[in-house]
Amino acid sequence: MMKIALLTLGCKLNFAETATYERGFLAAGLEVVPWSEAADVYLVNTCSVTGTSDSKSRNLIRKVHRINPAAHIVVTGCSAELRRAEIERIEGVSRVFGAAEKGLVVRETLRLLGLSAEQSDTSSSMPDRVSDYPAIPLEGVQGVKAFGNIPRMFPAYSAAESRTRAFLKVQDGCNNYCKYCTVPYARGESRNLPIADCVHNAERIAAEGVREIVLTGVNTGDFGRTTGESFLDLLKALEGVDGIERYRISSIEPNLLKEETVDWIAGGTKFQPHFHIPLQTGSDELLARMGRRYDTAFFADRISMIRSKMERPGAPKVFFGIDVMVGLPGETDALFRQSFDFIERIRPAFIHVFPYSRRPGTPAASMPGQVDESTKKHRVGVLETLCRRLHEDFRAQNRGIRERVLFESTVHNGRMEGYTGNYIRICRPYDPALVNTLVDIVID
Repeated sequence: MMKIALLTLGCKLNFAETATYERGFLAAGLEVVPWSEAADVYLVNTCSVTGTSDSKSRNLIRKVHRINPAAHIVVTGCSAELRRAEIERIEGVSRVFGAAEKGLVVRETLRLLGLSAEQSDTSSSMPDRVSDYPAIPLEGVQGVKAFGNIPRMFPAYSAAESRTRAFLKVQDGCNNYCKYCTVPYARGESRNLPIADCVHNAERIAAEGVREIVLTGVNTGDFGRTTGESFLDLLKALEGVDGIERYRISSIEPNLLKEETVDWIAGGTKFQPHFHIPLQTGSDELLARMGRRYDTAFFADRISMIRSKMERPGAPKVFFGIDVMVGLPGETDALFRQSFDFIERIRPAFIHVFPYSRRPGTPAASMPGQVDESTKKHRVGVLETLCRRLHEDFRAQNRGIRERVLFESTVHNGRMEGYTGNYIRICRPYDPALVNTLVDIVID
């Protein structure tokens, strides 16, 4: 039996896609082993969101080559798309699959190993309902390679016997072309699966015993662009999937989080009081310069609107996670302070903070006012300190409130953990009877 090791860097979409490849390889008879073992083939799913991500991807490829120099190395993901030629030159790399080739990964890797893809039954484990829709022409910008047309979206989801939560990919790509970002060039323009296909894959997840699904996409709220359907219609359809008891929305742009969607969720659904909304900066000047499609007043209004519709006395507070990028070109000390003050005012429960990474070919890379790395590092630390304080405040606001926790199977020092609907982590002594079970608790 041939062995394959799968390595994933980056976002939830990458993990969902790797899990889908894994099901295909298992159905073909390969044994999946840890990447530290000498496998016959290593699949590396790369990330390119920052320069550090690109570097980690290349270093990981070199590391697995040292583990088994005779093995084939197959590379896919965003770094594989944007830096294909560079990755193809790395010793040990046998094949590189770009964004438009993800549907070929399993079949072509099997052929690389001398196995007949036609004789290997991967259909039962790969998503099997992908509706046709027209190819989308992709527009590049000078200095950044666009990869042409993508005829359809590669469907994916993650689910495993030991997991209580799965990631369901419903959308891919982005049409925003923010000045600092390479995602539209790495993943293509916005496109989505039809609702019927998303429901079908959710049903497959439920059949594996998973209780919670996280909807994933690059720009999830843009769902429907290629099929003429709406994001709210998707949520309503998923609500009816038997076996799935909770849903979360992984990331949604503030301008795409519609009031009608919040009204429906607030009416009592499986969708949890948990929103992850990218902010990027709390400076209106920088939001405009980077091509973001809202200002701080609009962002604050979205937060206030959701709280007013979903928070009631004695009920759980809404968990807001936000993305914040520090050190954008032109971010002075004064503009950073504006961002800090704005975040402190809207009081999110969590800040995913990271330094701006200069991406070659993007408009921001050539803008004046580039911020030095030491200043970025300092600002990251300032916001991480703020994040800890805000999260402690959020937990304190929920103390004494009754909630339901979905406990997971992982054991740490004899203890297990799970999350409330509004994403507060709860720990207790390990009890196997509680794994993948929703338990009523009072938050302390």
